[in-house]
Amino acid sequence: MTTLLEHYLTLVARTLVGTIYDDPPLPAMGQTRFDPRARELGWDWPSVAFTMVGAHRLANVRHLLESVIRDGVPGDFVETGVWRGGASIMARAVLFAHGVTDRRVILCDSFEGLPPPDPERYPADAGATFHLHAALAVSEETVRHNFSRFDLLDDQVVFLKGWFKDTMPRVPSETIAVLRLDGDLYESTIDPLNALYDRIPRGGYVIVDDYHAVPTSKEAVHDFLSARGEAPAMVMIEGGGAYFRK
Repeated sequence: MTTLLEHYLTLVARTLVGTIYDDPPLPAMGQTRFDPRARELGWDWPSVAFTMVGAHRLANVRHLLESVIRDGVPGDFVETGVWRGGASIMARAVLFAHGVTDRRVILCDSFEGLPPPDPERYPADAGATFHLHAALAVSEETVRHNFSRFDLLDDQVVFLKGWFKDTMPRVPSETIAVLRLDGDLYESTIDPLNALYDRIPRGGYVIVDDYHAVPTSKEAVHDFLSARGEAPAMVMIEGGGAYFRK
């Protein structure tokens, strides 16, 4: 028998991904009609839905948050790169459904899209064109409104606006149970790791949204871990993401 909690979180997830109303994609990825498999895997850009991570990567947010709640791993949920806010809305819904009031959801984004590549400092980002996609720029006001549509905008939701190179040291969380990286660029992946990794306690998680979809993101993760002499087991998420437990 489906519990009320399960029913609620499943409904939230389907609404965030857009499968509940067959939301067609933006044409940026070359698709014009709703494809349930592409949406499940996060391989298109929804026209009006709240996230492009797809059903599997969204389910991963729930799974890992429920894991740290169950295991008593302290800390907040921090996402670096939020687009329309869908993955963070899912995180707040999980906390709400489980009655958790001592953890926060912290959204870090420029809310102006991605920065131009800085190939002198980060050669791996040379030629990246993410900053040219206007659809990737979603205002903080819009993301706040998206939270309010789910009645989930409260003092457990924190917004930190700005480029990661400037804001990461100022993330207002001393302990991070789940860090979700969705910065696309090498720079926007390694900056959060450099600033926040040591705030993750044993048993906490790092999610890399673009692990397989964007090679520079994967490269940044492994460069960071190699420099520290760490080689955690990477767990693949169907659709292109990955995560590891500290």
